[in-house]
Amino acid sequence: MEIKQYIQENEERFLNELFSLIRIPSISALPAHKDDMLACAERWRQLLLEAGADEAMVMPSEGHPLVYAEKRVSPDAPTVLVYAHYDVMPAEPLELWKSQPFEPEVRDGRIWARGADDDKGQSMIQVKAFEYLVREGLLRHNVKFIFEGEEEIGSPSLNAFLKAHKELLKADVILVSDTSMLGADLPSLTTGLRGLAYWEIEVTGPNRDLHSGHFGGAVANPINVLCDLLSKVIDADGRITIPHFYDDVEEVPAAEREMIAQIPFDEKKYMEAIEVKALKGEKDYSTLERNSCRPSFDVCGIWGGYTGEGSKTVLPSKAYAKVSSRLVPHQQHEKISQLFVDYLTQQAPDYVQVKVTPLHGGEGYVCPIDHPAYQAAEKGFEKAFGKKPLAVRRGGSIPIISDFEQILGIKTILMGFGLESDAIHSPNENFSLDIFRKGIEAVVEFHQQYNK
Repeated sequence: MEIKQYIQENEERFLNELFSLIRIPSISALPAHKDDMLACAERWRQLLLEAGADEAMVMPSEGHPLVYAEKRVSPDAPTVLVYAHYDVMPAEPLELWKSQPFEPEVRDGRIWARGADDDKGQSMIQVKAFEYLVREGLLRHNVKFIFEGEEEIGSPSLNAFLKAHKELLKADVILVSDTSMLGADLPSLTTGLRGLAYWEIEVTGPNRDLHSGHFGGAVANPINVLCDLLSKVIDADGRITIPHFYDDVEEVPAAEREMIAQIPFDEKKYMEAIEVKALKGEKDYSTLERNSCRPSFDVCGIWGGYTGEGSKTVLPSKAYAKVSSRLVPHQQHEKISQLFVDYLTQQAPDYVQVKVTPLHGGEGYVCPIDHPAYQAAEKGFEKAFGKKPLAVRRGGSIPIISDFEQILGIKTILMGFGLESDAIHSPNENFSLDIFRKGIEAVVEFHQQYNK
């Protein structure tokens, strides 16, 4: 049976199974939903067995449980590990929803509910593609599944779980459907993600706040000094001045830069949407390159002194800032974090004390577009959507993807089907039924191409 016919004949069941998951409010951030988390994990275990897994189990972690399942075809065959998450964001503010967030509805060709896209709908795409391949006798390689329940709170238990179960999770490639496309008629594959380093800075001058009339001009103002220090981190060409910052930055290959240049992008509309008259960034790179595959540095917050109503002539004792740097693949966040600490403390003048505290970070990720599994995914999109997908790097960070590579030594294919209009994390989250169907077709084709 062809996949289109299989989807058509089984779609009502597919949706009923998806809705059974959506009705479980698996909100990882709220302790009151601990039982719901276990119920959702157990429901996934049942569905994976029904889809054709040889075995499936709910496994404990330091936090919420994980679901593991596998289908063994041959010890000599390659193995695809499918990752997804079953937890969802809180639904508030509830008054903005047009229907109940945990009672799914189909309207205007879309599923409306929390988790419709992120990530229950996209996870179901993977499972139903797997089901079809098993039932039609088309699966030629082993498939494993690992579904976690803490992605929306930063996956705090996943690293320890990966390290403890490296042999169980051994595979040749990881397949993830938890990202988005450029548009319904513009399929794309995410090939790269940026990493992150984040710090808090404290600058201390005098031992107390001073009268700016008595001391101004004679004593250094910590806010002035902090602003001066931060202004020097980026030069006139938009380059970060921290010594050795660019040592591990890999230039994007010319072929990929050409693909980025093909992405439809209206710079005028981009500026109008955020109401700026001009853009600024690193010299010799396009806007899409700057916000996806080049590093950046930003002051995320700055404060100190008197900020209340009216005026108070004070020279503050302290000034603070929170700053971050988006990193590109191969830049290690711990190394960059220390480089920034050393740089700022060395730049600090004698008339203030500067303390830099690293807060958190994560690695970037890149998947080469010549990777066999990427090419299989590319063919999957092309068959389902009728056009070759664009390779797109994203400016955000998903630290677990780099964790997979570091701990398990496996590359990940980010085969996501979401759209910006799906409103994930927001009221009225939704997912297109047409995309749902095409997603199943694309994943089926991925597996068949990967066999080759």
